[in-house]
Amino acid sequence: MTAAVSRHDHFPRHDGPRRERIRRAASHLDARWRDEDGASGGLRAAMAAVAGEPPAVALAALMPWLADPGWLARRLDEAAALLAADPFAVPPLPPVGDGLLLAEHGPIQLTLRIQRFEWRGEAPAIARFVPGAAAVRFLATGGASIQRHRVAVSAAEEAGVFTAAAAAPCRSETARPLVTGECLIFDTARESFTLADATGDIMFLELAVQPASPLPVRAYDVASGRLVHLSSSRRDASFRQMGLALLRAFGRRDAAPLFAAEIETGDFAARWAAMRELIALDPAAALPHLAHMAASDPHPEIRRAAAATLALYSPPPAGGKRAGVSHAPPDRSARRARI
Repeated sequence: MTAAVSRHDHFPRHDGPRRERIRRAASHLDARWRDEDGASGGLRAAMAAVAGEPPAVALAALMPWLADPGWLARRLDEAAALLAADPFAVPPLPPVGDGLLLAEHGPIQLTLRIQRFEWRGEAPAIARFVPGAAAVRFLATGGASIQRHRVAVSAAEEAGVFTAAAAAPCRSETARPLVTGECLIFDTARESFTLADATGDIMFLELAVQPASPLPVRAYDVASGRLVHLSSSRRDASFRQMGLALLRAFGRRDAAPLFAAEIETGDFAARWAAMRELIALDPAAALPHLAHMAASDPHPEIRRAAAATLALYSPPPAGGKRAGVSHAPPDRSARRARI
């Protein structure tokens, strides 16, 4: 059987001049876009001017970039021309999630998102709520319906005393047909949406403002309205969590001090994520940190989760000191605590 042929099998790795032309063309386009965006009246300059403002103020100032997407059409035409000149060129539109990053500055990000049509695709089961605000303009609906979801968040929860036990349930509105060109604004800490029933691809511009917040990202089961997962909303904490997950996957026990440092951070979701990774990496090294967390962590649910996990450790040998543990505790304790 002949192996499938990929276009990357034909990459001109031995054609230095061609590769240099590809690199130069992409670099020139990237430099020109950066100059345009950074100039007075440009997109990145507009973002920089409101980066320190409240999310609602920043969105209002940047709405013209969603109202007239002609600039985006021109930019996509130029990216297509770059690919037409050489299919191995890489346009300066970094992929992010299910779309392309158009511009960002600080907590502000503008993304072109594309949801591919999947035959008999199931309706989304999870609604996510992220601290901040967003404006979404739908450029192509694919015949989809939109369902909006809402959850109450108190001022105290937003300030850092959020607990899973006291979290309000998610309430979902009746789905309705999506309209091409409509623009919706969301307080994303309290409002979310899901798309379903598409018969074609969906494309939309998303302008998101997500400043650092002690309120975690929350995921709710749409059918029941029940909170099912929490994670840190801080981008720096998310990057560190990914790094710790890689260190754990590589078995880097020598990096245990990095895990311990993250366990002492101010973000309760990040603290628990780091603890779980350290337990999976080196249960013995995690034990004193887990005991300290169970006794004195400022968040009540973290203390309970740590205590429940601590109870899973093997007891010390009779008449002797604890030399270690027999295994890493399973994740069921984390699920029990809903952290």
